[in-house]
Amino acid sequence: MSEQPAPARPKPVMKSIGRGFESVLFSSRWLMAPFYVGLIVSLAVLFLKFLRMLWEFILHAPGAKSSDTILDVLSLIDVTLVGNLILIVVFSGYENFVSRIDTSGQPNWPVWITQIDFAGLKQKMLASIVAISAIHVLEAFLNIDTAFDATKMTWLVSVHLVFVISALLLALSDRWGAEKASGE
Repeated sequence: MSEQPAPARPKPVMKSIGRGFESVLFSSRWLMAPFYVGLIVSLAVLFLKFLRMLWEFILHAPGAKSSDTILDVLSLIDVTLVGNLILIVVFSGYENFVSRIDTSGQPNWPVWITQIDFAGLKQKMLASIVAISAIHVLEAFLNIDTAFDATKMTWLVSVHLVFVISALLLALSDRWGAEKASGE
């Protein structure tokens, strides 16, 4: 029998440099926190936009045609979905990439705040994008009497279908990946 040499042990200096480098890498996750603060600011700006749209809707609704009212409501829904998307990204991004959120002692906080993993975040984002895209296609369809542009409508439907297919493919790949991981 031949003896195998013992694996070379890293020198203490190299080991401490490696630990220091890993510590810097791990701490760099906090650089994402200002991005989430920026998204919160964008949510506040979006809220102001929503208030302005709501005020204009209230002022014009009494004399508006029903199709115009529906379009205005769809615009409000569109802005609301974008706001929801921002919240999902802020909470789940912070939870997944920066630090855990302590929900103990917070009975009014939604349960989903700490339960969306990265795969769930991608799916929720794409689902929101598909819904927003569908609203834009519906708005264009409802405006078909006043401003029909076949090229624009074709592009809207095509882009929407790309979003739908992308969401389906992402969901399938996440599902196959989860099945493969649980089978190993």
